[in-house]
Order: sequence, then structure tokens, then C-alpha cells
Amino acid sequence: MAAPGPVTPEGRFDPSQPPVIEGFSPSVYSSPEGFKEKFLRKTRENPMVPIGCLGTAAALTYGLYCFHRGHSQRSQLMMRTRIAAQGFTIAAILLGLFASSMKSRH
Repeated sequence: MAAPGPVTPEGRFDPSQPPVIEGFSPSVYSSPEGFKEKFLRKTRENPMVPIGCLGTAAALTYGLYCFHRGHSQRSQLMMRTRIAAQGFTIAAILLGLFASSMKSRH
């Protein structure tokens, strides 16, 4: 394998611009993606993660409410439900990562 020769840039170096690397595009999108657009895109890619997060937040909120009201049995049940919802969320994240890695291979 031959060693690559010295790279001579065409034109002057402009530090305000990203370097041009053959075969690599630093951004897939033509314009910067805002929070809302990114959130909606990620939700469409893996809708189970936001559902799991909402379930976790709901179980935590209701469990704390029951604890405040003195319903210890229901509070304990909701804390266990929260743990299950967190497990569901982690499983959804891992399955989403697995699915995206399999999609990128094909």
C-alpha cells in the first residue's frame, strides 16, 4: 500500500468554514435542526421512548401524590410501577439503537 502524498489545499485556508473531507458530509440537513424538529424526528424514529418517559413521570408524580396523602400501599405500588416504566424506557432505547444499527448496515 502506497503512502499518501502531501495534501495541498486548493486556495487559502478559511478557519470559519469546516474542512472539506471527501466522502463526508458534516450535516445531512441543509439547515440547522431546531429542538422541535429534532424532537419530532426522534419521536417518529422511536415512539416508545417518549411513551416510556411519560409513563415514568406519571407513575412518579402519582406515587408522590399518594405518599403525600398517606396512602402508603398505593405509593409503594406506584414506585414499583415507576421502576417497570423505567425498564420499559431503557429497553425501548436499546431496541431503537439496535434497529438503527441494523438499518444502517443495509
